[in-house]
Amino acid sequence: MFSDDFTEPDLWVLGSTSSGNISLGVNELTIAIAEPGAYQYSIRKEPLLGDYHVEVTTSPTLCQGEDQYGLLLRMSSPGNFYRYALSCDGRVRLDRVIQGTATSPQPWIQNNSIPPGAPIPSRLGVRLHGDEMRFFINDQHQFTVIDPALQIGNLGVFARSLGETAVTVNFSNLIVRQILQ
Repeated sequence: MFSDDFTEPDLWVLGSTSSGNISLGVNELTIAIAEPGAYQYSIRKEPLLGDYHVEVTTSPTLCQGEDQYGLLLRMSSPGNFYRYALSCDGRVRLDRVIQGTATSPQPWIQNNSIPPGAPIPSRLGVRLHGDEMRFFINDQHQFTVIDPALQIGNLGVFARSLGETAVTVNFSNLIVRQILQ
């Protein structure tokens, strides 16, 4: 469907706040969080997506412990989306946020596919087809979730500081493919 080398600032929500900033670098989008406990995200403005397969390279450069980063999927508003999260201590989960309330269709699981800490990149992948979502890290299947709640929305990336230190994560090589039946 498309690829994104993060060179078009008009396609992404970027900016700075007191807690951090989101900017485009050389073929990457960087989320830098300076304030402990802060959460930053960026949404690709178009297109709206329903069924697709997405892959993105994540490269945490400052990240430790329970700090998190990952993908936002089928985001129809700031209060309605799925959040595919990796923690910097090597765990993975899926959250569903509906009307601002988060639940976890897939709670935290420890995973050997995720290199703990920084600066080790990982390739995240998600296949969304109707109610079924399949999640991958470095081409290894992690889990499958069946959930009919959200069917269409924007794609995004996020980072969250849960410790007392800064967090910086770079996202690159975004590819969105059509799912062939």
